[in-house]
Amino acid sequence: MAIKLVREFKQSQQLSITPQLKKSIDLLQLSRLEIINKINHEIEDNPFLKRDFDNELASDFNDMDLLENLSNELTLQDHLKSQLKDIKLSNSEKKIALVIIQSLEENGLLQIDLDEIEELMEYAYSIKEIENVLSNIIHDLEPAGVGARNFKETIYIQLKKQEIPAQELEIVNKILFNPKFSGFEDAKAHLTIHHSEQTLESIVEKIKKCDLSPGLEFQSTFIIQPDLEVIQDNDQKFNVQFKRDNFPLIGLDEDLEKLVKNKKNNASKELKEKLGEAKWLIRAINKRNETVQNVGTLICKMQADFLSNKSAELKPVSNIELAKKLKISASTVSRILRSKYIQTPKGAISMKSLLASSVSKTRKVTPMQLMEEIQKIVEEERKKLSDQKISDLLNKRGFNLARRTISKYRKKINLPSSRNR
Repeated sequence: MAIKLVREFKQSQQLSITPQLKKSIDLLQLSRLEIINKINHEIEDNPFLKRDFDNELASDFNDMDLLENLSNELTLQDHLKSQLKDIKLSNSEKKIALVIIQSLEENGLLQIDLDEIEELMEYAYSIKEIENVLSNIIHDLEPAGVGARNFKETIYIQLKKQEIPAQELEIVNKILFNPKFSGFEDAKAHLTIHHSEQTLESIVEKIKKCDLSPGLEFQSTFIIQPDLEVIQDNDQKFNVQFKRDNFPLIGLDEDLEKLVKNKKNNASKELKEKLGEAKWLIRAINKRNETVQNVGTLICKMQADFLSNKSAELKPVSNIELAKKLKISASTVSRILRSKYIQTPKGAISMKSLLASSVSKTRKVTPMQLMEEIQKIVEEERKKLSDQKISDLLNKRGFNLARRTISKYRKKINLPSSRNR
């Protein structure tokens, strides 16, 4: 058998990330504190960068040494774990509680599904057991509202812990969770039949005063510095601005740049590289801040009713939808949302928490809205309806949902199946 050497040409496409592109991606992911520290480090390391103190806006908080050496000795999670020691818990309850606490976001909300926690615990405990620990243990911890799965639930938990009268709490429940109501004004219009306008106005004001990010109130964790600020003008329109206060402005040292560019000085290769890096960093930071503002502005525009206290319901908005409108990649949006905060009339809120996915491909429906619809159907049913029948009822209204989707969200609100109701 003869052996031949054959030369073969093959054409293929390959995507490679340049070092500068990788650094740009890394910059997008940095929180405000992280990028401030990054800029300060680069100013010390690169002689071509200088700080523009003349055009910087100083804030009341201007201790950069504290920002750079910020200690995380005691976190929100540690604070919550310490409270578990004062509660008599079984071993299983303690294990579940610890996993839930570790799964909380920085704002104190639980934004992963209970079935994910069930999977994390390798199915040692049922969703019902996890739900019981969440509702009866985690929701009783301080600060009030931690462990809530959405903004509506954190409002309800906070008002419940304030021990407001039972009748008022019942009205709060209707305003927040009745799928008929599109906003606070709509809820008041429907409920004035049974309750006085003064009572309803008082309850709505209590709802508006609730903290939507209870975890951020735990001061010992870290200092939150929002990148953006929402300012409401006289026409009740939102203007989203990048917060310039305490953000270091940098520029090129033009005198040093001229010396390097002068051929007579015969500048070294290293100096020329430092000059290129300085120019790139200035452009990259400006681009990062511009992209953060564009994403934040679009989110605030889409969630205007929620931010202006007209509704406690977020509209369904996804990363992909934002990316299409801004003509950038969905991965860029995901990186922008990491550890970024907006200062709103409701306090500092993470940009990520202002998004809500839709459970339907044909209609914008948040998981919360779907659970409210299922709850309403079950409460009004004359005969016990199966998940398939509930799915059929909703699909006639254009929801286009599978039976398994109904089953999944029915279990989330702890409703038994038709056989066990």
